[in-house]
Amino acid sequence: MQGEDEALFQKGLPIRREVLGADYVDGSLARADDFMMAFQRITTSWAWGMAWGDPTLDRKTRSIINLAMLTAMGKIPEVKLHVKGALNNGVSVDEIKATLSHASAYCGIPAALDAFKAAHEVLLAEGAIIPAAAAAPAPDAPRKDKGKKKK
Repeated sequence: MQGEDEALFQKGLPIRREVLGADYVDGSLARADDFMMAFQRITTSWAWGMAWGDPTLDRKTRSIINLAMLTAMGKIPEVKLHVKGALNNGVSVDEIKATLSHASAYCGIPAALDAFKAAHEVLLAEGAIIPAAAAAPAPDAPRKDKGKKKK
Protein backbone atom coordinates (compact mmCIF):
# COMPACT_ATOMS: atom_id res chain seq x y z
CA MET A 1 0.00 0.00 0.00
CA GLN A 2 2.93 2.34 0.70
CA GLY A 3 3.98 2.29 -2.97
CA GLU A 4 0.44 3.03 -4.15
CA ASP A 5 0.17 5.98 -1.74
CA GLU A 6 3.50 7.35 -2.96
CA ALA A 7 2.40 7.00 -6.58
CA LEU A 8 -0.83 8.93 -5.85
CA PHE A 9 1.17 11.58 -3.97
CA GLN A 10 3.52 12.02 -6.93
CA LYS A 11 0.55 12.13 -9.32
CA GLY A 12 -1.34 14.64 -7.18
CA LEU A 13 1.47 17.04 -6.32
CA PRO A 14 1.80 18.69 -9.76
CA ILE A 15 -2.00 18.91 -10.12
CA ARG A 16 -2.30 20.54 -6.70
CA ARG A 17 0.47 23.03 -7.59
CA GLU A 18 -1.15 23.92 -10.93
CA VAL A 19 -4.59 24.51 -9.41
CA LEU A 20 -3.75 26.15 -6.08
CA GLY A 21 -0.40 27.68 -7.00
CA ALA A 22 3.07 26.36 -6.28
CA ASP A 23 3.76 29.01 -3.61
CA TYR A 24 0.71 27.95 -1.59
CA VAL A 25 1.35 24.21 -1.91
CA ASP A 26 5.10 24.34 -1.37
CA GLY A 27 4.57 26.64 1.61
CA SER A 28 2.08 24.20 3.13
CA LEU A 29 4.53 21.34 2.68
CA ALA A 30 7.46 23.35 4.06
CA ARG A 31 5.52 24.37 7.20
CA ALA A 32 4.35 20.83 7.92
CA ASP A 33 5.93 19.06 10.87
CA ASP A 34 5.73 15.26 11.17
CA PHE A 35 2.18 15.44 12.52
CA MET A 36 0.80 17.76 9.79
CA MET A 37 2.77 16.05 7.04
CA ALA A 38 0.43 13.07 7.47
CA PHE A 39 -2.44 15.33 6.36
CA GLN A 40 -0.39 16.87 3.53
CA ARG A 41 0.25 13.38 2.19
CA ILE A 42 -3.42 12.38 2.59
CA THR A 43 -4.80 15.45 0.83
CA THR A 44 -2.23 15.37 -1.95
CA SER A 45 -2.71 11.63 -2.56
CA TRP A 46 -6.47 11.32 -2.15
CA ALA A 47 -7.89 14.67 -3.19
CA TRP A 48 -5.32 15.57 -5.82
CA GLY A 49 -3.88 12.24 -6.99
CA MET A 50 -7.02 10.12 -6.88
CA ALA A 51 -9.93 12.58 -7.26
CA TRP A 52 -8.43 15.43 -9.32
CA GLY A 53 -6.18 12.95 -11.14
CA ASP A 54 -9.16 11.07 -12.56
CA PRO A 55 -9.47 12.27 -16.19
CA THR A 56 -13.26 11.75 -16.36
CA LEU A 57 -14.04 15.37 -15.37
CA ASP A 58 -12.06 18.37 -16.53
CA ARG A 59 -10.56 20.78 -14.02
CA LYS A 60 -13.02 23.56 -14.77
CA THR A 61 -15.95 21.27 -13.94
CA ARG A 62 -14.20 20.07 -10.78
CA SER A 63 -13.66 23.68 -9.66
CA ILE A 64 -17.34 24.49 -10.13
CA ILE A 65 -18.36 21.37 -8.19
CA ASN A 66 -15.90 22.24 -5.40
CA LEU A 67 -17.29 25.75 -5.03
CA ALA A 68 -20.82 24.40 -4.70
CA MET A 69 -19.84 21.67 -2.21
CA LEU A 70 -17.70 23.99 -0.11
CA THR A 71 -20.54 26.52 -0.02
CA ALA A 72 -22.92 23.78 1.16
CA MET A 73 -20.52 22.80 3.93
CA GLY A 74 -19.82 26.41 4.93
CA LYS A 75 -16.06 25.95 4.49
CA ILE A 76 -15.25 29.58 3.74
CA PRO A 77 -11.42 29.42 3.90
CA GLU A 78 -11.61 26.58 1.37
CA VAL A 79 -14.08 28.59 -0.78
CA LYS A 80 -11.45 31.35 -0.94
CA LEU A 81 -8.71 28.91 -1.88
CA HIS A 82 -10.83 27.26 -4.55
CA VAL A 83 -12.06 30.54 -6.07
CA LYS A 84 -8.42 31.26 -6.87
CA GLY A 85 -8.07 27.69 -8.14
CA ALA A 86 -11.20 28.11 -10.25
CA LEU A 87 -9.69 31.17 -11.91
CA ASN A 88 -6.53 29.14 -12.59
CA ASN A 89 -8.73 26.47 -14.17
CA GLY A 90 -10.45 28.87 -16.55
CA VAL A 91 -13.69 29.41 -14.63
CA SER A 92 -14.96 32.90 -15.44
CA VAL A 93 -16.22 35.41 -12.89
CA ASP A 94 -19.72 34.97 -14.34
CA GLU A 95 -19.46 31.18 -13.94
CA ILE A 96 -18.35 31.59 -10.32
CA LYS A 97 -21.26 33.95 -9.73
CA ALA A 98 -23.70 31.51 -11.38
CA THR A 99 -22.34 28.61 -9.31
CA LEU A 100 -22.79 30.52 -6.06
CA SER A 101 -26.23 31.75 -7.16
CA HIS A 102 -27.27 28.17 -7.89
CA ALA A 103 -25.91 27.09 -4.51
CA SER A 104 -28.06 29.78 -2.88
CA ALA A 105 -31.20 27.88 -3.83
CA TYR A 106 -29.93 24.56 -2.48
CA CYS A 107 -27.66 25.57 0.42
CA GLY A 108 -29.54 28.54 1.81
CA ILE A 109 -28.99 32.26 1.82
CA PRO A 110 -26.66 32.45 4.87
CA ALA A 111 -24.24 29.86 3.43
CA ALA A 112 -24.33 31.47 0.00
CA LEU A 113 -23.85 34.96 1.44
CA ASP A 114 -20.67 33.83 3.19
CA ALA A 115 -19.46 32.19 -0.03
CA PHE A 116 -20.27 35.28 -2.12
CA LYS A 117 -18.37 37.52 0.32
CA ALA A 118 -15.38 35.16 0.31
CA ALA A 119 -15.39 34.90 -3.49
CA HIS A 120 -15.71 38.67 -3.83
CA GLU A 121 -12.67 39.19 -1.60
CA VAL A 122 -10.56 36.81 -3.68
CA LEU A 123 -11.81 38.13 -7.02
CA LEU A 124 -10.88 41.67 -5.97
CA ALA A 125 -7.46 40.57 -4.71
CA GLU A 126 -6.77 38.69 -7.94
CA GLY A 127 -7.87 41.65 -10.08
CA ALA A 128 -10.63 39.59 -11.67
CA ILE A 129 -13.17 42.28 -10.78
CA ILE A 130 -12.80 45.96 -10.01
CA PRO A 131 -14.07 47.60 -6.81
CA ALA A 132 -17.50 49.20 -7.13
CA ALA A 133 -16.07 52.62 -6.23
CA ALA A 134 -13.64 52.42 -9.15
CA ALA A 135 -16.34 51.26 -11.57
CA ALA A 136 -18.89 53.96 -10.74
CA PRO A 137 -18.47 57.56 -11.85
CA ALA A 138 -17.85 60.09 -9.12
CA PRO A 139 -21.10 61.59 -7.77
CA ASP A 140 -20.09 65.08 -8.88
CA ALA A 141 -18.89 63.99 -12.34
CA PRO A 142 -20.77 65.65 -15.20
CA ARG A 143 -23.24 63.42 -17.01
CA LYS A 144 -22.54 62.83 -20.67
CA ASP A 145 -26.19 63.29 -21.67
CA LYS A 146 -26.63 66.56 -19.73
CA GLY A 147 -28.39 69.16 -21.79
CA LYS A 148 -29.55 66.72 -24.46
CA LYS A 149 -33.23 66.36 -25.15
CA LYS A 150 -34.81 62.97 -24.65
CA LYS A 151 -36.67 61.62 -27.64
